[in-house]
Amino acid sequence: MKFIDEAEILVIAGNGGNGCISFRREKYVPKGGPDGGDGGDGGDVYLQANKDLNTLIDCCFEKIFRADNGQNGHSCKCTGKRGKDITIKIPIGTRVKNIDTNEIICDMTKHNQHHMIAKGGSHGIGNTRFKTSTNQTPRKCTIGKKGEKRKILLELILLADVGTLGMPNAGKSTFVSSISSSKPKIADYPFTTLTPSLAVVSVNHKQSFVIADIPGLIKGAAEGAGIGIRFLKHLERCHLLLHLVDIAPIDNSIPIDNIKTILKELKKYNKKLTTKTQWLIFNKIDLLPKDEYQKQIEKIIKEINWTNKYYMISAINNKGVKKLCVDIMNFIIKSKSTKLQTKDDNNDKNKIDFLW
Repeated sequence: MKFIDEAEILVIAGNGGNGCISFRREKYVPKGGPDGGDGGDGGDVYLQANKDLNTLIDCCFEKIFRADNGQNGHSCKCTGKRGKDITIKIPIGTRVKNIDTNEIICDMTKHNQHHMIAKGGSHGIGNTRFKTSTNQTPRKCTIGKKGEKRKILLELILLADVGTLGMPNAGKSTFVSSISSSKPKIADYPFTTLTPSLAVVSVNHKQSFVIADIPGLIKGAAEGAGIGIRFLKHLERCHLLLHLVDIAPIDNSIPIDNIKTILKELKKYNKKLTTKTQWLIFNKIDLLPKDEYQKQIEKIIKEINWTNKYYMISAINNKGVKKLCVDIMNFIIKSKSTKLQTKDDNNDKNKIDFLW
């Protein structure tokens, strides 16, 4: 199935039914009073997050979602039938934005989470409601109101604990395949990875985390060069970013320049991403002698004044990978536990232990 992470759709709620003007005219009731019924409310449009979906491709084929209108009122004080609601199923992690106002309407992050995206119009009132002691034969009713109409943008943002970033051919997909059962396409040419993918990494039988592999970035990505910039939004929910660096690039580029390029493009795209915890992962150390790559890495760390953690690994040979995964798991546990504790303190509730 094709991976689609953005879709523009139009949602239209149903209109309310009109009220009815009617009078009783049975054979033995020649001067019967008013008996016009109310109209029915228009149907609402809902969004529902579904864990079984992983793409927005359905919303690319059907662009307009319309709920049913409410029926008009009838004689004999019969109320019109309410319009049928419709529910649009979308993947978990979808962010909904109003295109006209550019405001974020909701963030669908839980399975079966519902959100009303367009409210149906209210019903009109029949002439029965206008009967008074001084007006026994009202010839007045109201029409139903129109339902809400919205043009919205659906943005699917993958739910992952860890995200990878780096230049093309830095070894991101090789790294993901070495620590999980995922089998992404791996080749020695740029942009082998064309769409983001998720993989589950099991550290032991009780602990695991989810890692996202996104296409590589290149210089000028923030201005639209390459394809990786389209998928940087998938890193927004990650607790940790792994910046993979090829210590011996096949294109003879300089690793430190590649690092600066990625950091610069990341800042141009969204400054919030630069505030996330980021670790440098120097990959392909098996291609250089130990003394040479250690000296080169120390020089890089010093020159860019790197204060966060950094690791030296060979993804293809699984060298240094196990320790990295254990440290990632410990970081995620600590990060989520701190978040739960903060939420607990703010809400003044009992402490909740994080479970794996």
